[in-house]
Amino acid sequence: MNANNFQRIGIAGAGIMGASIAQCFANAGYSVVIYDLKDEFLNRGRTAIKQNQSSLIAEGLLTQQQADDAAKKITYTTQIDDLSDASLVIEAIIEKLDIKQQFWQKLSRIVSPDAILATNTSGLSVTAIGQNVLYQGRFAGMHWWNPPHIVPLVEVIMAKYTSEDTANSLMEISKQLGKIPILVKKDAHGFVGNRLQFAVFREALNIVEQGIATVEDVDKALKFGPGLRYSVLGALETADLGGLDTFYYISSYLFADLSQASKPPEFLKKLVDENNFGVKTGKGFYDYADGKDVEVIRRRDVMFLQLLKMLTQQGILPSK
Repeated sequence: MNANNFQRIGIAGAGIMGASIAQCFANAGYSVVIYDLKDEFLNRGRTAIKQNQSSLIAEGLLTQQQADDAAKKITYTTQIDDLSDASLVIEAIIEKLDIKQQFWQKLSRIVSPDAILATNTSGLSVTAIGQNVLYQGRFAGMHWWNPPHIVPLVEVIMAKYTSEDTANSLMEISKQLGKIPILVKKDAHGFVGNRLQFAVFREALNIVEQGIATVEDVDKALKFGPGLRYSVLGALETADLGGLDTFYYISSYLFADLSQASKPPEFLKKLVDENNFGVKTGKGFYDYADGKDVEVIRRRDVMFLQLLKMLTQQGILPSK
């Protein structure tokens, strides 16, 4: 199915990711149905969309009328059969392989044979997730970055059996939503974005563990050094601008000194074992008690939106 023929979009999972993805499609004028197991989950998704839309309105990226129109485009259901007439279904349910496999085995036999199907997994094997899908050529990965209504990147991942038409349709629909899609040609763990992100995360943990710098200073180094560059330049573009000879010579001595750890360090395991998961529990590397959790998310979204506007104004990102 060509992206231009998409009429109704099905979203499975009304959590943070699913709600925000549904919001993107509704804002673009698509009819959307959100499916989840319980009404309480759907209500949370409905609330999340309202909050997300409010942040876009506050930054002048959406009008109240547009938000009202989008809300009318979204329906909510606990009946999986209500996804049967969707021309594209994106799954954003719990990140457990067996549950995703069971969902797709059932759903792929409910929808039309020419419906396109995509999983929003963050790093599980797309090929494994779709192993029981009926007509596997129409199944692919479509990894959105959190929060999807703000972050432009969408990774379209080809499983071993994904057809080129399916991948092209997902790339095209992403562009129509004003996103920046990339094609991941091999179903590698972590795809592209998370492989880069976790390479940085591993070295950040290593620097702290080795006593080279504190958690706070590691984050400052990234935000005000490479992070600032990476808002407008990729890692390979940065090397071109700095000189490949210089980057080659630095690589020749620095690579050997970087972390090559194959498992997480003990101090990270200790945080997890003590249920210090970060914002979701009120404590992680930093303290998020007394309302700091809400404030850090609000501040993140405001800064992301301001950066998004600037990048759009400079023509680095396409305007919708």
